[in-house]
Amino acid sequence: MMMTKPVAGGAMPRISFPKLGGGTLAVGGPGDRHTLFVIYRGKHCGRCKPYLNKLDSLLGAWQEAGFDVLACSADPEEKAQADLDEYGWRFPVGYGLTEEQMRTLGVYVSDPLSPDETDRRFAEPAVFCIRPDGVIQVVCLSNGPAARPDLEELLDGMKFNIAHNRPARGTV
Repeated sequence: MMMTKPVAGGAMPRISFPKLGGGTLAVGGPGDRHTLFVIYRGKHCGRCKPYLNKLDSLLGAWQEAGFDVLACSADPEEKAQADLDEYGWRFPVGYGLTEEQMRTLGVYVSDPLSPDETDRRFAEPAVFCIRPDGVIQVVCLSNGPAARPDLEELLDGMKFNIAHNRPARGTV
């Protein structure tokens, strides 16, 4: 299966996935606010929890800056719910990201190292900042758990981009 790469300054692919607590979450297409969309590896990842905890601590600042914040993994509902129950994140959490959706989003996909790690392929970390017109302002794709954007630095940069109506960079 071929992987596509999201293009800075291009349209965010439209995808939807189930939301913990019921309903669905969707990204892509026009909306009223900016979106911070975080893809995390899943329950098995010890680096994901501190990152999502940091995101939760900054949630108010991101919302005040005009962002809807959401996160998703390939985990099944019960694993994603167990993390939410343990950590109490206040942003919406999706689950069940399919391999086809991972490819559509251009994220790196990994096989588990053993059945003890997890029982399915999973997405490596990714962060998308999406403008209200559905255009990708910033995309950060990682092929492993240790490389993720600093959420405070990213927020500061996004506030600057919004205040100065900056275009997406890296489009050449």
